[in-house]
Amino acid sequence: MADMEELKARVKKLNAQATQLKMDLHDLSEELPTNWEKIPEVARKTFEAYQALAEARKQMAGG
Repeated sequence: MADMEELKARVKKLNAQATQLKMDLHDLSEELPTNWEKIPEVARKTFEAYQALAEARKQMAGG
């Protein structure tokens, strides 16, 4: 049961990180063309965060 609680905490943390990165990407898009050079970095971080979140949710579901 402790493993499931740890996994739930991990999902919660990953979800918060992914949500923040989503907002960062959104804010960046609103500032365009200013800081357009940051698009690849912010997009990569956002992609990786959502990828980790999806994997953690899959593990939590038992898959």
